[in-house]
Amino acid sequence: MSTTRRDRDPEDDLEVSAPKKYAAGVPAVAHAMEYSLAQAGPKRTMLTLLSLNQADGIDCPGCAWPDPKHRHTNEYCENGAKHVNDEATTRRVTRAFFAEHSVAELDSRSDMWLNQQGRLTEPMVKRPGGTHYEPIGWDEALGLVADELNGLASPHEAMFYTSGRVSNEAAFLLQLFVRAFGTNNLPDCSNMCHESSGSGLGETLGIGKGSVSLDDIHESDLVFVVGQNPGTNHPRMLSALEQTKRNGGRVIAVNPLPEAGLIRFKNPQKPSGVIGKGTVIADLFLKIRPGGDLALFQMLNKLLLEAEDGAPGTVLDHDFIATHTTGYDDFAAHARTVAWEHVLQATGLTREEIEAAHREVLGAKRIIVCWAMGLTQHRHGVPTIREIASFLMLRGNIGRPGAGVCPVRGHSNVQGDRTMGIWERVPDAFLDALAAEFSFEPPRDHGYDSVAGVRAMRDGKARVFVGVAGNFVRAMSDSAVTEAALRSCSLTVQVSTKLNRSHTVCGETALILPTLGRSDRDVQASGEQFVTVEDSMSEVHQSRGRLEPASPHLLSEVAIICRLARRTLGPGGAIPWEDFEADYGLIRDRIARVVPGFEDFNARVAVSGGFRLPSPVNQGVFPTPSGKAVFVPNRLDWIEPPAGHLVLQSLRSHDQWNTIPYAMDDRYRGIHDARRIVMVNPSDLAELGIADRDLVDIVSVWTDGTERRAEGFRVVAYPAARGSAASYYPETNVLVPLDSVAEVSNTPTSKGVIVRLEPAAAAR
Repeated sequence: MSTTRRDRDPEDDLEVSAPKKYAAGVPAVAHAMEYSLAQAGPKRTMLTLLSLNQADGIDCPGCAWPDPKHRHTNEYCENGAKHVNDEATTRRVTRAFFAEHSVAELDSRSDMWLNQQGRLTEPMVKRPGGTHYEPIGWDEALGLVADELNGLASPHEAMFYTSGRVSNEAAFLLQLFVRAFGTNNLPDCSNMCHESSGSGLGETLGIGKGSVSLDDIHESDLVFVVGQNPGTNHPRMLSALEQTKRNGGRVIAVNPLPEAGLIRFKNPQKPSGVIGKGTVIADLFLKIRPGGDLALFQMLNKLLLEAEDGAPGTVLDHDFIATHTTGYDDFAAHARTVAWEHVLQATGLTREEIEAAHREVLGAKRIIVCWAMGLTQHRHGVPTIREIASFLMLRGNIGRPGAGVCPVRGHSNVQGDRTMGIWERVPDAFLDALAAEFSFEPPRDHGYDSVAGVRAMRDGKARVFVGVAGNFVRAMSDSAVTEAALRSCSLTVQVSTKLNRSHTVCGETALILPTLGRSDRDVQASGEQFVTVEDSMSEVHQSRGRLEPASPHLLSEVAIICRLARRTLGPGGAIPWEDFEADYGLIRDRIARVVPGFEDFNARVAVSGGFRLPSPVNQGVFPTPSGKAVFVPNRLDWIEPPAGHLVLQSLRSHDQWNTIPYAMDDRYRGIHDARRIVMVNPSDLAELGIADRDLVDIVSVWTDGTERRAEGFRVVAYPAARGSAASYYPETNVLVPLDSVAEVSNTPTSKGVIVRLEPAAAAR
């Protein structure tokens, strides 16, 4: 089958079936087991799955959804099972593999093929002028990096990128090393996804995270799921929404595509999900145009104000507004100016649909809004988040049970990395605590985020790139510019478990440093270690690997960072790197003294299930400059494509994790054996004079007159929102210029790309 081929690249051979009307069920179990057994074999599959998301087991690296208090023996989803066993694979990439395949040949291979080769087994180097990677010892490899770093004219010429797979312990040490080295250049994957959430929530509520717990989801009267596809990206969220429905709550889905998981869920752990019809998830499905969410929530806010006018004292929470907020009068005056004409144009919805949503809101006392990158990766992503915060504040749906904000993260510890200080703009209070604990003065100037980092490499201002986990070159926008920027570096370093495109797009000198995976046992001088992670709802808990490492030559991320720090910074100083490598508990002791909320860290995380970090807003505290939550008037903005154009959003297929496809199928959407496809509403195709299955080039157009082209995509007629199109990333990253970013957050605008479809060059 295509998911297990290692000998050749898969080729598109498109087949289309009807989109599924439900997610999970028995087919999900079958697909999870098929992939897992093919990758890891029966014994390793059993070890990983029985410990996955258990209190003393492996935290699933597939997403950041929290674990329930009462865990099932099989506490995982289809994609989590695939992800952990993709890492637990028995396949190995050895020095013989690199001798056989040149860097240029590897660069011609697909993302899927590279991943399918297996686990990396020893450090490798591509030397200047070399055509192949070759083996290198750990001591020489780390010495090479240290010499390059110390030879820079300024520490600011180095960048240190982090993916959300990195543990709290490794993240804390990485930012400590980087700041001791002398820079705040700490871009991370948040820059590309939920940076808009942190910016919008920080301005309105004073926090950069969500405020709700899993119990809140269960107890809510109404949950909005906006710009999010939980059936593929966070499947265990469907179990939580199922509980919401069982408790009498209701769900409104807002999304340009009719995603299966938002329609119906068949829980494979329950009889109703195996032989029954399962649970209807969305009571109301609003098939909105990409980028229309700001307009939707502005109209909902206007309707709430008008409802209060009609029944004074019965709709808005005036006590909450008066006690805990500021800016209400200006916000309300602006909200009343919103026009139906503009909202209907921006959303593509009918007035009846929006009024139906308004009635649901009026009937609910406790409301939660969940969202993901369908909101954040727009030019006006931050204003949309601010508008949602205001929507919740109007009726006091902040800081009480069953209500609040819920940005759902896609990486297992992306939120924890930011908590640990992986941020190019970390607050001075954090730096003050770091200075007091480790007796050095951290740099105060802001560093590069991901977009600014690519610009710096492109412009010769950054010469060294160090990536700890992740696949930066495929996650970033503007593929050609990003690739050229990395190739211009004197040194690129990738700390990785498996092969990916970032190993083939490399600097003059390039290093691959293989590391332990989340599923691997981690034994150091003081004994077996565990690491910790923080999920989307601020729950902090252990993760402990169960498998023997893929190679005796692997080092943990903690060990790599500690050894690199010792080689780079030299002897002396107040940071005990060797002790940290030997005993991760010592790292947690220091975290407890630096990071708020982690007091008595070791004792609290030793308790089964760990602990939850406090959210100040749930105690009525809003850490904004005014000390209150802030209503912000937002200019109505939406995407207006010219005639003959569509608004494209990039997205994952179902059989994909982040940038890596596991198979050529997108089962829930009915797409099989193909990735270079573009989904468009049949009515739009008719207006454009394009037929289903036509071969087209996707051309993005920008206000500065520039264009980007992605060639050779097969059109699929699909029930998407009118005026929209959808295609997979990273294949469509090439369409988004580096400078097309969200206001405030600088996040690439991958969900709002104006495109036209042209007959493919190959078809002309």
